[in-house]
Formats: sequence, C-alpha cells, structure tokens
Amino acid sequence: MFALPQEIEVWYIIPAIRREFARVFIKKGLTMEKAGNILGVTKAAISQYLSKKRAKAVKIPPTVSKEIEKSASILIKDNKKAVKEMLRILSLMKKHKCECAICKKFNPGISKQCNCDC
Repeated sequence: MFALPQEIEVWYIIPAIRREFARVFIKKGLTMEKAGNILGVTKAAISQYLSKKRAKAVKIPPTVSKEIEKSASILIKDNKKAVKEMLRILSLMKKHKCECAICKKFNPGISKQCNCDC
C-alpha cells in the first residue's frame, strides 16, 4: 500500500510549511494566538510546531524558507492573503521537486508507479 502524493502533501508538507510560518511569525514578534489566526490553526498547534512535536519529519529547503519569510511579511500586513500565499509556497515546493523527494521518502518504491519526471 502507498500514499498518494496528495496525501503526502496534506499529512507532511502543509504542516511543515505551517511550522515554518509559525517560526517566522514568532521571530517577528507575533503572539502564538495571532500566528494561529493567520494560519487557521490553534494556539496549541503553533506551540507544537515550535516545540517540534508536530511537523518535524520534513525539512523545508532554504530557497522555500526565504519565500516563506517574504510571505510572512505580507500576511502580517494582510492575513486575508493566507490561502494565496500558502498555495504559492506549495507551488514552489512542486517546482523545486521537494514534493517528489518527500513522497519517495514516505513511499519506498513509489517511483515505479509514479508518472513524475524526478
């Protein structure tokens, strides 16, 4: 049995992106509650991201981390752009083939069934 790439995205990638956003928001002086409100998660989830109890299995590449920093600055000013910025970051993860690497990590042997070019 294997997980679909979309499941990998929901279970691992989106939480890792949220973790990075949480880290940046706190670094920029936001409260956990405000960070959670922007990301659509609870204050407890932010705490778990920061303490590495949640979303610790995936490392975000430095190029994407820089973009998360940019997005965080945008979201601090206008949190209504959260979905747009999250989709932009997910798109970058796909562009840099990060999703494929993560999918292969959690799905040994998936490349035999996958149509991706990585």
